[in-house]
Amino acid sequence: MTILSKNTYNMTTNRLNEIAAHPLQTSFWAEFRRKWGNEVLETKYGILTLHKLPLTNYRIAMFEKGPSPTKEMLRYLRKIGEENNLIFIKLEPNCIRNDKLVRLVQSEGATAGRSLFTPTTFWIDLTPSEEDLMKSFSGKTRYNIRLAGKRGVIVKEDNSDEAFKKYLDLTRETVSRQGFYAHTEKYHRLMWDVLKKAGIAHLLTATYQGEIITTWILFAWKKFLYYPYGASTEKHKEVMANNLMMWEAIRFGKKIGLTTFDLWGREEGKGFTKFKEGYNPKVIEFLGTWDLVISKPLYFLYKVAEWIRWPVLKVFAQLGLSKNRF
Repeated sequence: MTILSKNTYNMTTNRLNEIAAHPLQTSFWAEFRRKWGNEVLETKYGILTLHKLPLTNYRIAMFEKGPSPTKEMLRYLRKIGEENNLIFIKLEPNCIRNDKLVRLVQSEGATAGRSLFTPTTFWIDLTPSEEDLMKSFSGKTRYNIRLAGKRGVIVKEDNSDEAFKKYLDLTRETVSRQGFYAHTEKYHRLMWDVLKKAGIAHLLTATYQGEIITTWILFAWKKFLYYPYGASTEKHKEVMANNLMMWEAIRFGKKIGLTTFDLWGREEGKGFTKFKEGYNPKVIEFLGTWDLVISKPLYFLYKVAEWIRWPVLKVFAQLGLSKNRF
């Protein structure tokens, strides 16, 4: 097998960060993924992470939140896939969906794949005044924000080791309570260590009666604020800490000069989606998830294995048997 070294495609750190429109395309995310154990290819279009399939010698690549695809880019990626004997490259471009782009990726041999991110998200415009933003929220949301303040909930940025430990504790509690599949504690620690030092990751805490009851990790990159991770206790739900947390996250983004808050996902029918809707966000539909197939026979076998694997993982998570249960 011919595998090119990670330096074969490397660009300078400055150039990589210059073209990165999303935190997951930065040199800092590449550093984190390498420390996590992935080989990372830094190409002229952004970073690809390589992932070995369990119990095999085969690999796939992930190109998460890269630029809007072009014919040149897709053919360049195919060449990389062939040179590295990849089964396919999973694409999740950080661009708005339109029919022209769909036809392009399909014409270059890509097929719709399993999503890593939800195909739609919410964006909040941070440029209006705080007063105008508050007026745009639903009545219930405004009421809950005021209620949390009256009850004495205090939200602040706290990037200390003690606050991050509380984030881990609350994440463990949340995963156990809700039974979903999560990254491990080691993953979160490594991610936080790298991205905090880079100035990308920030931790907000909500405290009630001296106890941290809600924690959110936010990413800040260029003009965007992102909300990728959050965890809370079941206790004191009546004080509406999450409502105040969202409002203070919005104020935090405005304070550091950002213009858009990406709420990192939207799923119809989910309770947290309804919660986010109270802040009057705009629905954004991305291009979606596409597998740029390099080896058709191996890709077919991969899809069969995935069809079996995901239902099993879901059952394991619900039963508390998943090794990634946190």
